Amino acid sequence: MAEPDAVQADPKHYTVEAEDPRVRVLRVRYGGGEKSIMHAHPAGVAIFLTDGHVRFNDQAAGPQEVQGKAGQVVLMPATTHQPENLAGQSFEVILVELKG
Repeated sequence: MAEPDAVQADPKHYTVEAEDPRVRVLRVRYGGGEKSIMHAHPAGVAIFLTDGHVRFNDQAAGPQEVQGKAGQVVLMPATTHQPENLAGQSFEVILVELKG
């Protein structure tokens, strides 16, 4: 069974900013120490708006930690994961999901 879409599974942390037939743009916000539930994303591009220290408990690859810096751009493969903010402060990311 496929894991749920991030916005449907966790609207507290994921909101849709824009969408068309090719892309969906999400705003991702996590408070200090907050954790999501397991959910899926297609391949995309993440743009860090703030610094962040995140653990992605990835179904396929296992736990991975990412330390992003404000302004950093990261190519993201399709994934099913459970993110957790490891920092004491909040972080914010724009995630551009690629469709098809």
